[in-house]
Amino acid sequence: MGSEGRVWNGAGVAAGSGYGGSVEAKATTAAPADVPTSAASVDISLPLPEMSPHIIGLCKELVKGWSSIDSSRFSIETVSGGITNLLLKVSVKGNNGNDSSVTVRLYGPNTDLVIDRKRELQAIPYLSAAGFGARLLGMFENGVVQSFIYARTLSPADMKEPKIAAEIAKELRKFHQVDIPGSKEPQLWNDIFKFLKKAAALKFEDNEQQKRYVKISFTEIQDEVKELKDLLDILHAPVVYAHNDLLSGNLMLNDLEGKLYFIDFEYGSYSYRGYDIANHFNEYAGFDCDFNLYPDKDAQYHFFRNYLHPDRPSEAQDMEVLYVETNTFRLASHIYWALWALIQAKVSPIDFDYLGYFFLRYGEYKKQRDSCFALAQSFLSGLRNG
Repeated sequence: MGSEGRVWNGAGVAAGSGYGGSVEAKATTAAPADVPTSAASVDISLPLPEMSPHIIGLCKELVKGWSSIDSSRFSIETVSGGITNLLLKVSVKGNNGNDSSVTVRLYGPNTDLVIDRKRELQAIPYLSAAGFGARLLGMFENGVVQSFIYARTLSPADMKEPKIAAEIAKELRKFHQVDIPGSKEPQLWNDIFKFLKKAAALKFEDNEQQKRYVKISFTEIQDEVKELKDLLDILHAPVVYAHNDLLSGNLMLNDLEGKLYFIDFEYGSYSYRGYDIANHFNEYAGFDCDFNLYPDKDAQYHFFRNYLHPDRPSEAQDMEVLYVETNTFRLASHIYWALWALIQAKVSPIDFDYLGYFFLRYGEYKKQRDSCFALAQSFLSGLRNG
């Protein structure tokens, strides 16, 4: 659950090593070139016609070669209005009649409560320099300017197609090898406990929302998080730079070139490889949140083979380790987005049943809890007895 392309029809590899053996060192990432910045900001609440002069001014300031172009040659259209951002395509008509285009991403209001913008902006230049996502062209107070990607956004059904799933796995392996400067400490649990603290202190003005909210036991959730963390800590999953929001809306494919793109790194952080993969598998549920579509073991192993060793056979032990990691971190993904939804229910201006989404994700956590715990505990018991 994250930025673009997310709709719900509800009511209303790296440093460290795991049990699979050694993990390859991270790829060296070249330092990014200096990216122009502006102190300007754009009022995202304005209608597009009123916003447009500000957007044009920013593009003239930040995009190389555009400073002297007459404003009459600019055109702006909305690409998507996600549930955290507004995405605009800004085009300039060239003398030859062809358009040159960039993407302007405007951050939504109150998103700083669930997104660490400092962390995101630190990572984007390095991810861009490593060939991920759109090329970063400029940054301003409440958004970024990036190159325009000529590709289609994937659907949830696309992600499970064997050929596309294999490409996602290979690209994710490369993504996990990017070295982002700074602390390499995993942030998953810090973020979850931060969300938990904020979520437990809410009060809704709407009486119906408040009635639903007070039914939630945050003591129970805290106990669940602690127990899950204790179990996952024993697995010693490798720490990687993770995307953390690899849903279909954040995957684009140029069918003619066969080029796959990862986009939107707002939730990116150092985290666990199994979490990033599990979070992606949870997104097979699609816009209807049908978690029965979570991939079966065969589909997962197809993904793992392409993630672990795309050019040679994978060791059975490596596959089993990743299977256990992924299907235990599956629970952490449900907890993360459930708590995220509670905060959004309070602060987001979007007409979306975030409270309903909390109960859906936390309900799926409870549904899968026992089997996921049993899988990890059986694996650990086998290690001890083996």
